[in-house]
Amino acid sequence: MSIECREEKPSDLESIYSLNREAFETEAEAQLVDALRDANKLVLSLVAVNEGKVVGHIAFSPMNLASQGDRKFAGLGPMAVAKARQKQGIGSLLIQAGEDRLKKLGYDAIFVLGHKEYYPKFGYKPSLSNFGIKSKYEVEDDYFMVKPLSQKGVSGLSGTVLYEPEFDSV
Repeated sequence: MSIECREEKPSDLESIYSLNREAFETEAEAQLVDALRDANKLVLSLVAVNEGKVVGHIAFSPMNLASQGDRKFAGLGPMAVAKARQKQGIGSLLIQAGEDRLKKLGYDAIFVLGHKEYYPKFGYKPSLSNFGIKSKYEVEDDYFMVKPLSQKGVSGLSGTVLYEPEFDSV
């Protein structure tokens, strides 16, 4: 199985929408990706392609913390993998490719609101209990995580990190 991981192209947009709709069983996440793209708030949008077909997608958007100073944060999500292609390492490939590119772009940390048993495999840790940073959304600590990408990461910071307003509709 040969998977190419690359930045999205305009020709991928319909496939990305369909993939997110299928993976999440509603249109909310698919509409979120479109809204972030339309507002120019996707800092990175990658697709996994196999034999010319989009089989995975991951989006990253800016995150903001009042005390962050010159540090740059991204939020991971949504991420979707075609149901027939799950548990084949495609999500892992997308996460790693995204982290690598965001490091090169100078990002200091990635936040994710996601599955508490999936993301820790990639080094994500509960944000509030480990770093004193919470989500603006009411979620258990184990579900809101962060992974530092730089030496500064989130060290010495605290408070509530904010997603882009487009997330409020999900």
